[in-house]
Amino acid sequence: MKIKDAQLETVCGITSRLPENDKVEFAFIGRSNVGKSSLINALLNRKSLARTSSQPGKTQTINYYRINNEMYFVDLPGYGYAKVSKELKKKWEKMTDRYFRTSKMLRVVFMLADIRHDPSDLDADMYKKLYALGFSPIIIATKSDKIKKSQLAGKVSQIIKVLNTEEGTPVIPFSAVTGEGKEEILEYISEYAEMFKG
Repeated sequence: MKIKDAQLETVCGITSRLPENDKVEFAFIGRSNVGKSSLINALLNRKSLARTSSQPGKTQTINYYRINNEMYFVDLPGYGYAKVSKELKKKWEKMTDRYFRTSKMLRVVFMLADIRHDPSDLDADMYKKLYALGFSPIIIATKSDKIKKSQLAGKVSQIIKVLNTEEGTPVIPFSAVTGEGKEEILEYISEYAEMFKG
């Protein structure tokens, strides 16, 4: 799949009304600082369309990127960010929840996990919640350039075990630095976009 055109089309805050799109949506969710914005930039071949930061909690809105005028990538706020009030965390959670429950065009959720660490309880809860809502998340194990190749299989097995993923769930090691996993992710997106066309 070739991405020829990508634009940030809609930004929704806590009180915003979510757009009613007529094209298939692919959502990206993960803990704060897991590398969501870096992943989206890498998939789009852009350096800074999605704003990245070494500070967790940079994405505080739901950002809709229109791709090739055929689909949307939806970048959701990270969860588990410690340095905001409980009240704000709750609001972000409600906003994300509202999106998952009400979007008519959401077809696939990519859930990101940092390959260097075991998934947290929050990650496991998010996976369970998504599954209960009828999604089968595809797991993207980010920052794969930060570990040795010999550790890769063991780390992927650990993610599968801790999240207790459904059998056959893809877990794709990804690196924004080396590009590992990029083509595989785009392939899934391409296949699903074709499947849900019209």
